[in-house]
Amino acid sequence: MAEIGWDDFTKVELRVGRIVAAEVFKEARKPAYKLQVDFGAEIGVKKSSAQITAHYTPEALLGRLVVAVVNFPPKQIGPMRSECLVTGFHDAAGQVLLCVPDGDVPLGTRLL
Repeated sequence: MAEIGWDDFTKVELRVGRIVAAEVFKEARKPAYKLQVDFGAEIGVKKSSAQITAHYTPEALLGRLVVAVVNFPPKQIGPMRSECLVTGFHDAAGQVLLCVPDGDVPLGTRLL
């Protein structure tokens, strides 16, 4: 594992957002959802693609808080332009579980 300095870590904007829309990403090569995540007034709503279909339905995602990287450049994923990276962990079967705050946190709060 490569070590990074504190300055490297502080460049990554990990922020709390709330999923406000989720739908099946029909055009994706691997099963995924198109998400819209609200990061509050300062950042606004950003789009993301997430391969989290094994553990979540679109309906169950609505209103959930997530942690996402908001300062990556946009990335074209098929017909969609992803604007943030929603974070998660692989379970023992290799399926993704969301990285979430343990309580209610104001939208846009930065992880430090």
